[in-house]
Amino acid sequence: MFLLLSTLLLCHVDAKADINKVLDDWHLAAAKAEEDAYFGHLAEDSVFLGTDATERWDKAAFRKFAHPYFAKGKAWTFSSTRRGVSFSKDGKVAWFDEDLKTPNLGPARGSGVLVLEKYGWKIAQYNLTITIPNDQMDAVKKLLEEAAKGK
Repeated sequence: MFLLLSTLLLCHVDAKADINKVLDDWHLAAAKAEEDAYFGHLAEDSVFLGTDATERWDKAAFRKFAHPYFAKGKAWTFSSTRRGVSFSKDGKVAWFDEDLKTPNLGPARGSGVLVLEKYGWKIAQYNLTITIPNDQMDAVKKLLEEAAKGK
């Protein structure tokens, strides 16, 4: 029993390192405007949720949206300052949350799901959010309500 638990823990340690590498490389590919590398980390049926309520993209739609940024040689720069990773019991699905340092958005947060495919981990879902301090929520809520009235 102890050997089995030890083996599972070691597998998760290795898998966590692999996931950290995938996510770090994914962020780096955006910073370097390496479009193929960036989208190569996404599963074919992946979904990207952006900060705007209208931003729910499958892989093809997200690539179409992002292509002009990559084509100009400047996409976006996110760097993780903290990341937590958890696994399904079978070790084939992982979910994570990370705090991000971004020059354009300010502090942000990403969360998502990765799936273990034949050739490694792929990002199946990513959710980018902007964190709002609780004491500022009323002011932000008013802004959102006013924007919704204008639509």
